[in-house]
Amino acid sequence: GFYLLAYASGANLSVDPAQLPDHWWRIPILIAVAAQNAVLEEVIVLGYLNRRLDQLGWSVGRSTAASALLRGSYHLYQGVGGFAGNVIMGVIFCYLYRRWGRVMPLVVAHTVIDIVALVGATYLIGKVGWLPGS
Repeated sequence: GFYLLAYASGANLSVDPAQLPDHWWRIPILIAVAAQNAVLEEVIVLGYLNRRLDQLGWSVGRSTAASALLRGSYHLYQGVGGFAGNVIMGVIFCYLYRRWGRVMPLVVAHTVIDIVALVGATYLIGKVGWLPGS
């Protein structure tokens, strides 16, 4: 929803997340990519970074902002909307990480979000008029 709103406002770029040929292995590769991205992002940007910033004496608000802004910055290739959406996700995930003290539930959530985006785009781009790139 946020992506579509940002795209409609011109704040987001049209991103084709699935530039793979139409072979039997395309969906398993997209699922593996989603899982890999989730593990790397949540373990490093959420777990590791927040733990180290806590050890340096940073406040919760300051470390949450740093983590969320870092997350948003490496999604700038998606446009301003991708940046903003990922900053919001970063703030929510930081809150949940601090509440639960675990990254694994957030790795699973991130994996599911990416699978829906990647696999959904693969099946829907070109078949529905409301999706950018169709």
